[in-house]
Amino acid sequence: MSNYVKPTERLRRRPIAAFTLAELLITVGVLVLLMLLFTQLLNSAATVTTLGHKRMDADSQARELFDRMAIDVAQMVKRSDVDYYLKSSGTAADCGVCGTQAGNDRFAFYSAVTGYYHSSPAPTPSYTGRGSISLISYRINADNSSSSYNRMERMGKGLAWNGLSSSWTPVVFLPGTIGGPSPSPSGNWPAAVSASVSDSSYEVIGPQVFRFEYYYLLKNGITSAIPWYTSSTVNAMRDVAAIIADIAVIDPKSKVLLDNNQVATLAGSLSDFSGQAPGVLLSNWRTTIDGTPNLPRPALSSIRLYERYLYLSPPNLGTP
Repeated sequence: MSNYVKPTERLRRRPIAAFTLAELLITVGVLVLLMLLFTQLLNSAATVTTLGHKRMDADSQARELFDRMAIDVAQMVKRSDVDYYLKSSGTAADCGVCGTQAGNDRFAFYSAVTGYYHSSPAPTPSYTGRGSISLISYRINADNSSSSYNRMERMGKGLAWNGLSSSWTPVVFLPGTIGGPSPSPSGNWPAAVSASVSDSSYEVIGPQVFRFEYYYLLKNGITSAIPWYTSSTVNAMRDVAAIIADIAVIDPKSKVLLDNNQVATLAGSLSDFSGQAPGVLLSNWRTTIDGTPNLPRPALSSIRLYERYLYLSPPNLGTP
């Protein structure tokens, strides 16, 4: 008999290399597992990156605000014949409307920094008519109809030289006050001491800052809510070595999880300074924030707290 085998028959008899069904299932399972692991890594990296960006946003906001504050405070006009608006236990002769402040704090003073000159009242002082002193004020806007509500604002109102124009008020000396009582009933610049009165010289300097508190480091080494210890007067800030400023900051991505009423309520729940040692106030704030119910946890965990000492320079401008 012939041993001839057709080519097609040889192909049918040759073993064919291929994956079994079990091998395919194992391969697909491994691929799915790798994809899941890869997705987890991507999600973790995205979360870390987002948290890092949020922290950098808050850090940048706090740094810019504190740097501006430090310049203003360092060049504060320290004279016993000018008015201040500061937190204190009561009104002093050189602090027209000073007093205790619940919730967000405010302060106003004269400083040797450049200010803003609005077109009103007219005419705006020319370059040679603009004084070297500005009226400075910091506040958290409390007007719920304002676009700046729950945001930190700074007033840098440029003042004219004394005697330049009756339209532009220069630095005023006591008994003339910044925000009251002289001239009656609300001083020369009532917006400088108010949390809600509008003024074109205000600008948003801390759009992410919703809580502001400050107290004093006195020259005797004591921290206090009162800017004196030798006598019940501001007395050109003679007893104050530094103003200690504390702020709470929430980044834009986290803030969208809260409405303005929730932000205002949260700010109001953070305690005022009451004689705590430095750093304790922020620790109390953190405890309150972490224990706040009924608010989104991602927003609360993203709130950053900061504190800085704003040191005063020695008395200037020939303190009487």
